[in-house]
Amino acid sequence: MTSQFELTDDTPVYVISVAAQLSGLHPQTLRAYDRLGLVSPGRAVGRGRRYSLRDILILREVQRLSQEEGINLSGIKRILELELAERRSRQLLAEMHAEVSQLRAELESTRAVAARLATLVRNRADAAALVPVHHVGPPQAEPSAGRVADPGQAVAAAGEMPTRTAGNAPDPT
Repeated sequence: MTSQFELTDDTPVYVISVAAQLSGLHPQTLRAYDRLGLVSPGRAVGRGRRYSLRDILILREVQRLSQEEGINLSGIKRILELELAERRSRQLLAEMHAEVSQLRAELESTRAVAARLATLVRNRADAAALVPVHHVGPPQAEPSAGRVADPGQAVAAAGEMPTRTAGNAPDPT
């Protein structure tokens, strides 16, 4: 369980003056970047901007791309969007890999149970006793070999329950 006071790289804690100092940019530049959607900081109760460590790192990257690479702000915005999409895709892929691993483990477990049941069925003379069949209606006498006393029993033995209407008579449909 995470504490409400736990700080992460995404926790908005820095006021704009501190964020400007840490990023090497002017506070007005940070406000402009916020308006352009390059870096959108959190907001405090009084609506003041609060920057996270991740926001500071993004601000530094915006500065680098602009100054060293000569990329305009529109291009930088697109780069940041693509990087965010890639991070999300990687996270989703990791989650899917974990789910596939879990499903494979469950499949192997199911196969082991199926193999064990198959062995029990092969080694047991009365294999039908492994699968209980619940009869609908009053108990009936054992049918003689090769004959079925109630057609519904044949359906039940095949794994389907017969449909019954009032009076316990087979449904004519």
